[in-house]
Amino acid sequence: MTFWTKFKDILDLIVFKHSVFALPFLFTAMIVASKMVNDSTWFGFKALILGIICAVSARNFAMASNRLMDEDIDKDNPRCKERPNIDGRIGKKSVWIFILINALIFIFCSYFINPLAFYLSFPVLFILAFYSAFKRFSSLAHLVLGFCLGLAPVAGSVIVMGEIHLFSILLCLGVTFWTAGFDLLYSLQDMEYDKKVGLHSIPAKFGSNATLFFSAFCHCLAVIFWLLFAWVAPLGKLAFLGIVICALILFFEHKIVRKNFSHIDRAFFTLNGYLSIIFFIFMWVDLLCN
Repeated sequence: MTFWTKFKDILDLIVFKHSVFALPFLFTAMIVASKMVNDSTWFGFKALILGIICAVSARNFAMASNRLMDEDIDKDNPRCKERPNIDGRIGKKSVWIFILINALIFIFCSYFINPLAFYLSFPVLFILAFYSAFKRFSSLAHLVLGFCLGLAPVAGSVIVMGEIHLFSILLCLGVTFWTAGFDLLYSLQDMEYDKKVGLHSIPAKFGSNATLFFSAFCHCLAVIFWLLFAWVAPLGKLAFLGIVICALILFFEHKIVRKNFSHIDRAFFTLNGYLSIIFFIFMWVDLLCN
């Protein structure tokens, strides 16, 4: 097996393209924090490089841990049969090594950011690993996953300011409910399988109609917390316009899914990927104009 083939298998294992969901919110928090501290959106190369490495290594750790812990339930799920750890392309030992390496990278880089980042690196890794176990006994696993992504803007505040600012908490809550909302839609694909194996997903427990309602409710909360974030930051009219556009994207996401569940993948990745990038761009341009 060539290095390039192995590398592609690893990217497939962690679904690297989904990194687009959290990174824009990390950068949003970093530019807002920098504007508050330095009156500039540029936070420096050290914060940029260490922030990216921490974000990527934390996500790698979380995804690989999820794949390893869920191997027993994923092996019989038709949707998961082509994952590298299921079809044999990547062995369990290799996944363990990958998890350990990324955990050490995350802790090591956190140490060079500031003391708070280092101290928080350990509970953060625990939370990221805990998600996979949570869905085995609680329907709130969707919110736990959301909180894992919601930690990104909190990290942005810690990296630049050395503290957890209120704006990052509000943005964290917005990202948490946004992620939980689209994870609920995505989990509709596994509703019958989750029932069969006894997983505590909301679709398996309450059905598709209730799931659509809970998802819409989560997205309404996400928009509310994003508006509160923009107000506290403080941001201007362009930021609020960006949030309105993101709300419209979420509206169309629900419209697509309600019309046909076969479009869940398109709604999940394409629309939410655009949303996170659009959110960052509007916040950044707003700060540049202020």
